[in-house]
Amino acid sequence: VQLVESGGGLVQTGDSRKLSCIASGRAITNYRMANYRMAWFRQAPGKEREFVGGISGAGAVTRYGDSVKGRFTISRDDAKNTVYLQMNALTVDDTAVYYCAAGDPPWTVATVSEGYASWGQGTQVTVSS
Repeated sequence: VQLVESGGGLVQTGDSRKLSCIASGRAITNYRMANYRMAWFRQAPGKEREFVGGISGAGAVTRYGDSVKGRFTISRDDAKNTVYLQMNALTVDDTAVYYCAAGDPPWTVATVSEGYASWGQGTQVTVSS
């Protein structure tokens, strides 16, 4: 599975931003994105990679990291092979490289990196005060 993120950039405190991640490759063509759980992680300089949000296949289950609950929303459009991360009320602490990830089985949401086999290259989100 190949993943390509987009939507990052420089924003100000309090702003909103929506990230997108498009999945492609033979596995997606043959097995459909609906058969994969999807997630967003982030990594700030000098910090470990952090779980942001995850969504099961078909979107029945979502989970979020404590630091983004109530502000971020993950969603998916399997017809477009795309997963989104809507980020609201951004703060400087949200500054990081955001990574999209895909894994299986699709009926659960893993909150650790080991639960995902495919990763994108990341998109930088910088929140200025």
